[in-house]
Amino acid sequence: MAQYQDIPKLATEFVDLAKEYLLQETVEPAKKLGHFAGYSLAAAALWSAALILLSVAGLRALIGVLPTGAYWESLGYFLFALVLAGFVALLVKVVPDRGVHDVAPRNHDIGDPS
Repeated sequence: MAQYQDIPKLATEFVDLAKEYLLQETVEPAKKLGHFAGYSLAAAALWSAALILLSVAGLRALIGVLPTGAYWESLGYFLFALVLAGFVALLVKVVPDRGVHDVAPRNHDIGDPS
């Protein structure tokens, strides 16, 4: 059993241990999550910019292939809108939905000691 003289030392050790635990279990994972979110947002911005620039280039190339005239240009816009809609539909169909709750639990997550 601890003596009365040991109580301040034990309290100081407890505070230090609590601070270390807090840093280990909350601050460090939050930093990692912040880095992941930052890289994810940057990647999304770059992919969006690339898609916009490639769409404009594709539209200009399609209009350049068609004969000149206002009706042909509007046909180019319409055809390219259909192509983009088809591309988006293909992406929605092909890319898997990876929701957080769709992941199958691992053995150690459900209490299996093996």
